[in-house]
Amino acid sequence: MTLLFKLLARVPLVWMQALGVLLGWVTWATSSSYRRQFRQQVDRAGVDPSRARAAIAAAGRMLAELPWVWARPMDQKVSDRIDWVGEEHLLAGFRAGRGVIIMSPHLGSWEIGAQALAERHGGQNGDWVVLYRPARKAWLRELVELSRQRGHVRAVPTNLTGVRSLVRALRAGAGTAILPDQVPPLGQGVWAPFWGQPAYTMTLLPRLVQQTGASVLLTWCERCPGGRFRMHLRPWNPPELGDPEATSEQLASAMNQAIESLVRAHPDQYLWGYERHKQPREGD
Repeated sequence: MTLLFKLLARVPLVWMQALGVLLGWVTWATSSSYRRQFRQQVDRAGVDPSRARAAIAAAGRMLAELPWVWARPMDQKVSDRIDWVGEEHLLAGFRAGRGVIIMSPHLGSWEIGAQALAERHGGQNGDWVVLYRPARKAWLRELVELSRQRGHVRAVPTNLTGVRSLVRALRAGAGTAILPDQVPPLGQGVWAPFWGQPAYTMTLLPRLVQQTGASVLLTWCERCPGGRFRMHLRPWNPPELGDPEATSEQLASAMNQAIESLVRAHPDQYLWGYERHKQPREGD
């Protein structure tokens, strides 16, 4: 599988994205459970289905991009394809010296966004530190680990030791990226509203802010025509983050509200098929 990905990585990215459109619609046509999940999420969000329809093709593009994202030759820089909006907020966060947390939901191309950040803003502020749980399947684990070997990214385990490493890195002024709408393992989150229904929501991100004073940027990497991308970064600093009396549920709700607002503004690139309201699995 790794060899296949390396071969596909040499196909022009725009060709793979075009293939991804077909892949997205084939998946839609053949999977009733996907269609049901997609429509249910769109309905919960109160989004006009016509605005979310393009997300079917976008999900296919995301999958078709993965060979290029994970296995392209080392001399091909993803940052060459990125236009930046709000980069000054990232620079200001690093200048403050308390670290930067990228809060990037399942919107656009978050894998490409993470690599672009490491390429462009790694090294001078230390490596980007990310929590990483190896995939259960050996072939997928090998591919994901290949993608993590591109420099300026240091993976730490998703346990207490890894979280401590992440805290130290932020206090030293480094950066991290977190998927805030990913369902955490049992015991690592709280129930908070998302699309008006309880969803198990991580507490790690606000805890990191409270422990380190790190800046948080709500971020998404927009997929644009011609194999290009646009990285959007804007500060996220709700009143709950500065309130020592705020509960975990209040912090989680504020985080979910920020994600909802972003997704409703850009429903055409959200991963509506992700089962946000599923039950959490047992943690490590």
